[in-house]
Amino acid sequence: MAKKMKVRRIIQIVFFTVAALIAINHGLAEAGKPIPFIAEASLHAVCPFGGVVSIYNLIATGTFVKKIHESSVVLMLIVFVSALLLGPIFCGWICPFGTFQEWISKLGRKIFKKKYNTFIPYRFDKYLRFLRYGVLVWVLIMTAWSGKIIFADYDPYYALFQFWTGEVAITAFVALFAVVLLSLFVERPFCKYACPYGAVLGLFNFIRIIPLRRNVSTCISCSKCDKACSMNIPVSTSGKVMNHQCISCYECTSEDGACPVPDTLTFTTKPYEGAQK
Repeated sequence: MAKKMKVRRIIQIVFFTVAALIAINHGLAEAGKPIPFIAEASLHAVCPFGGVVSIYNLIATGTFVKKIHESSVVLMLIVFVSALLLGPIFCGWICPFGTFQEWISKLGRKIFKKKYNTFIPYRFDKYLRFLRYGVLVWVLIMTAWSGKIIFADYDPYYALFQFWTGEVAITAFVALFAVVLLSLFVERPFCKYACPYGAVLGLFNFIRIIPLRRNVSTCISCSKCDKACSMNIPVSTSGKVMNHQCISCYECTSEDGACPVPDTLTFTTKPYEGAQK
């Protein structure tokens, strides 16, 4: 495995561990024994999507949605800047729930082998992916209308890290169960079809400064990049990949080794000769 992918794995484990510790600290803090350094942290405070859902309230009233912290807006801005430069690296490298789905997918791959992540035909799948934009619009409208974090009652991420607290709605547990089950058949199903924050960050793929490019002149059309892509993007048919589902995971690239030809599929600002600008 390429060095960059080893770094990605380490980063994923680190951020998942931090989220888990923050979740555990929630109970310890109530018992008067908080973990040092994260004593005041909460899952809401470290969630950059909180900044997105609170934008309307900030503009209209100058206040945050209930349970949203100033840190969420700061994190939102940091993630937006990184997405403008490199695309949704938050999704591919940092998001603990994306990492969780990847871990479940390893079991799915062992069960179904080459059939894994191919059960839904692309001609249907490419339309199903727009469902997450419907979720995003619903979340923004309902949060602005109610002044509450509406998505928390349906959020599988929150259910995963707070399942023992008694604060999780049944609907969130149902969503978590559905994601775990679907992850045995489809890689990152929540990211593909339902994540509202992934929907926001996916738009940056159309304006990102460092996009994924394929060198058509050296490509041997082996389609290994398509098979490596967890988001089922048809990378091998593009000159410049501008797909709203790309999570900048580097799994398909020449750097990772999925592409067998050096410097054929890379993240670069410079277009290849004769390629799409």
